[in-house]
Amino acid sequence: MQWYAYLLIVLAVLVIAGLGLVAPRLRRRRPVPPAPERVPEAAPQVPVAPVEEAGPAVEEAAPQVVLEQPEPTAGRLVRLRARLSRSQSLLGRGLLAVLARDRLDDEAWEEIEEALITADVGVDATREIVERLRERTRVLGTRTATELRTLLTEELVAALDPKLDRSLKATPTDGKPAVLLVVGVNGSGKTTTCGKIARVLIADGHSVVLGAADTFRAAAAEQLATWAGRVGAEVVRGKEGGDPAAVAFDAVRRGTEAGVDTVLIDTAGRLQNKVGLMDELGKVKRVVEKHGPIDETLLVLDATTGQNGLEQARVFTEVCDVTGVVLTKLDGTAKGGIIIAVQRRLGIPVKLVGLGEGPDDLAPFDPAQFVDALLGTDA
Repeated sequence: MQWYAYLLIVLAVLVIAGLGLVAPRLRRRRPVPPAPERVPEAAPQVPVAPVEEAGPAVEEAAPQVVLEQPEPTAGRLVRLRARLSRSQSLLGRGLLAVLARDRLDDEAWEEIEEALITADVGVDATREIVERLRERTRVLGTRTATELRTLLTEELVAALDPKLDRSLKATPTDGKPAVLLVVGVNGSGKTTTCGKIARVLIADGHSVVLGAADTFRAAAAEQLATWAGRVGAEVVRGKEGGDPAAVAFDAVRRGTEAGVDTVLIDTAGRLQNKVGLMDELGKVKRVVEKHGPIDETLLVLDATTGQNGLEQARVFTEVCDVTGVVLTKLDGTAKGGIIIAVQRRLGIPVKLVGLGEGPDDLAPFDPAQFVDALLGTDA
């Protein structure tokens, strides 16, 4: 029995040992589950322009510039008569109210005289107007308001001297363009007025080159170029702080080469009591005249300066032979009589009047239309 138990023990040991050898192999043969597939991350999408078929290159069309057409100058003063409302309240309604009285005594005539002086007509001119009006009223036996208004209209028109030549000399001669020089004091609106004068000339059928000879004020050339660009005019300009006479000379030369009708030269604003600046203006005039004579020298005056404008005008006439006056801001003053004073004092006609801020609010001056507007009568 002992050997039988011993045999069982040996068999058991062998079985256990065999199982130990087989188990690792079974574990190694067990199928390993496949690793999960990794999906690559999508690359960021970069937009790609579509490939165009080869063909002839096409340039983009430049935007078309639409030029402005200035309003006709004929009848502008009539169209702008409402702008004279401030002057009308003094020269018109005030005077007509006195003349409409049943009896014109010495006190009434004194009121008329005072109204004219207050309107900057000037003392001497006022006395002449009142004396003539008073004499004609006595001789003709005028009594009605309508008759007195007619007499007043005639006397004011006569004081404005309708026989003076108010046309702008802007027509070329001998193949050379007419040259217009624009001068004035600081703050008179000279550069803006110069741009408006260009529109007046173009409205009347002239071709224009502008010279930006105000080289001291950086904005002046840009401002003039803006005005010119609206109507298709060319601007000749120089360096900031450069020689104004050189710019003026180049402008006339360019106008001659281009065959235009008129060269319009804007000069720097200056004070009439600054000798150096006035001498420089004389230099501009002399240099331009190497091309030929200056046809017009237009002095820009601010109507709101009143009698002070007369002294300004006098000094400028001594330096550069002013041939005409452009009176600006006439719509902003009740002293429209300054026109009479300027012409009487200087013997220079007012050729253009500014009656607003619009581009075409500069009108050729006509004495009869002006007086009709002041008095509120029909032309």
